[in-house]
Amino acid sequence: MKNVIIFILCQWIVNTSSFADPLYFPSKQSWQSKSASQLGLKPSELEQAVKFAMDNEYSGPRDLRIAILQSFEREPFHQILGPTKKRGGPAGMIIKDGFIAAQWGDLERVDMAFSVTKSYLSSIAGLALDQNLINDIKDKVDKYVWDGTFSGQHNGQIQWDHLLNQSSDWSGELFGIKDWADRPPHQGNIDDWKNRPLNTPGSVMEYNDVRVNLLAYSLLHIWREPLPKVLKRHIMDPIGTSTTWRWFGYDHAWVNVDGSKMQSVTGGGHSGGGVFVSTLDQARFGLLFARDGNWRGQQLISQKWIDMATQPSPAEQSYGYMWWLNQGSRKWPKVENEEIFYAAGFGGNFVVIDQKNDLVVVTRWLEPSKIGELMELVIQSL
Repeated sequence: MKNVIIFILCQWIVNTSSFADPLYFPSKQSWQSKSASQLGLKPSELEQAVKFAMDNEYSGPRDLRIAILQSFEREPFHQILGPTKKRGGPAGMIIKDGFIAAQWGDLERVDMAFSVTKSYLSSIAGLALDQNLINDIKDKVDKYVWDGTFSGQHNGQIQWDHLLNQSSDWSGELFGIKDWADRPPHQGNIDDWKNRPLNTPGSVMEYNDVRVNLLAYSLLHIWREPLPKVLKRHIMDPIGTSTTWRWFGYDHAWVNVDGSKMQSVTGGGHSGGGVFVSTLDQARFGLLFARDGNWRGQQLISQKWIDMATQPSPAEQSYGYMWWLNQGSRKWPKVENEEIFYAAGFGGNFVVIDQKNDLVVVTRWLEPSKIGELMELVIQSL
C-alpha cells in the first residue's frame, strides 16, 4: 500500500509539474509583455539592440513606388503592376519565450512585406503537402499543372522542390513578364540574357520573382481557391492575427479556375503586390514557426514541413524552401547558431526565428546590411 501511495504521489508531481509552466501564446486580443530581467535578458544590451534598429533605418525613399523603380531600373521592361504603399518608420519586436521583451515603432501599421511574402507562400506549399494535395515534394509539377506551363524538355523536368528553393531555371513568360528580364545578370545585355544556356533544374539557385510567382500560380491550380483564403483559414485566423493584412497579385494576373476568376498572388513586391501586414501580425507568424507549427496545442502546419523547409538546398547552403538560413555564404559572421532561419524582404523586412532560444525578432525598415549586427546585439542580451 505504501508503494502504491508513493507511486501515485510521484505521478501527481510529474503531472502537475508538466503543466506548471506551459508555453505562452498571445490571445487574439492582447500580447503580454515582460521585462528583460523577468525573461533572463540583460536590459542594457537589449536596449542597445532596440536603439541600433531605430538608428539604422533603411536608406531608400519612404515612397516605396519610387524605391522599387530606382532599385530595379536596370531591368529592361520593369514596371509597377500591383499595389504599393508608402512605408512607415522603423518598427519591430523582440519575442522571448512568447512574451514581448522589447518593441519599437508603430506595431499596428500595415506595410508592404516584400519577399517575406515568399515564406508565407512556402507555407501554402507545406499545407498542400500536409493535406496530400501534393503527393511528394519531388514530383514533377507538370503532373499537377498540365496547361503547357511546364511543357518541353527543360521545363518538364521541374519539381516542386526546385520552385521552392529557386533552382528551377524555368524558362518562359508569366503574366507578360519574361523570366530572363527579371533580375538579369550584372554582365551582358538583352541578347545575352534571352539566349543564355539553361541550367539543369536543381543545380543553380537564382533569385527570380517570375519563377516565385509561378509557384503561386501552380499552387492556385491545386488548391483551386485564392491562396489568401487558404492562408487566412489555415494559419492567420488560428494564430489570432488582425483583419488588416492583405495579399495582392498583379492587377492583370487573373486565372480561370473552375469557371471562377481568381487572382494569382505574387511572392513579393518587386513589381507591387505581395503581403501587406502589420509588425504584430508578422510576429505571430514568426512565433508559429518558432513553436514548430503548433499553436495552443493545434498543429497548424507540420513540424516535418518546417524541418524540410529549413534544410540547406543543394544549390545554395544559405537557402531552404523560401526561408534564409544562417549558414553558408549568407551566414552572419558573429552569430554562431546555424539553426537560425529567417524571412527577408526588400527594404529591411525580417522575421528571424531562433528556436534554440525560443526567440523571434521582427524588424521593419532596417538597413538590410545591418541585420547581422542587430542579431549579434540581440544574442548578446541573452
